[in-house]
Amino acid sequence: MTRQKTRLSDDALSAGPEDVVGHRMSHRPYMLPVAKEGLPFIGIAAAIMLVVFMITDIWWIDLFFILVTVFVIYFFRDPDREITDDPSAIVSPADGKVIKIRRVTDDRFLNAEVMKISIFMSVFNVHVNRVPAASRVVDVMYNPGKFLVASLDKASLLNEQNGVIAEGPTGQKYAFNQIAGLIARRIVCYAGVGMSFDKGERFGLIRFGSRVDVYLPLDCKIQVRYGQKVQAGASILAFWPESDVTEEEVAPGLDG
Repeated sequence: MTRQKTRLSDDALSAGPEDVVGHRMSHRPYMLPVAKEGLPFIGIAAAIMLVVFMITDIWWIDLFFILVTVFVIYFFRDPDREITDDPSAIVSPADGKVIKIRRVTDDRFLNAEVMKISIFMSVFNVHVNRVPAASRVVDVMYNPGKFLVASLDKASLLNEQNGVIAEGPTGQKYAFNQIAGLIARRIVCYAGVGMSFDKGERFGLIRFGSRVDVYLPLDCKIQVRYGQKVQAGASILAFWPESDVTEEEVAPGLDG
């Protein structure tokens, strides 16, 4: 895997205010309810729809292009999420279904025995990705690979992917890896080496069907099960060991 030339954005560092007791709301850094990366696609779909309206009066053709435009808007939706304030909680980086929970030897990111949790995103899931825990980014690794079905085991090794290695609240190293799928052809990642993120903050997205793998230390307490549906930022995947995290602790660099 190679070091990625990461596109940095102040949007990725925005933090939401506290709106609910015990939770922090993670808001979009702008008012539109869709990811900004989707705006060009929405604009193209809308423009084609308008052209079709002008050149044809066949209702089913008009309806088809209306539905296409609506789907593109739906795909790039970016809802706000309630993020738990529990400092020991590790939240899901993606919307989708848990398709793998297993102990593996990771020789790419952490060089250790870890718990690997894989989340598959269909084209109907929200595709904005969020940071699982308050973290400082240690490394970002990009691999231009194939576009196999993301649910396959070999997709973790062969597909185009972007791995982020980070330090958690007390310096524990963990990793999360964006993997492109059969339809997905573009991975967007704002994370750069040295950047600090709050738990649940947006760090990127994958366009049109994909997967995210999370690599956690073995002593983390897994809270999800195979086949469970999860939401980015809102669903708790696991907890850090209780003895390692206290409410006063934050990720290195997050306290200013």
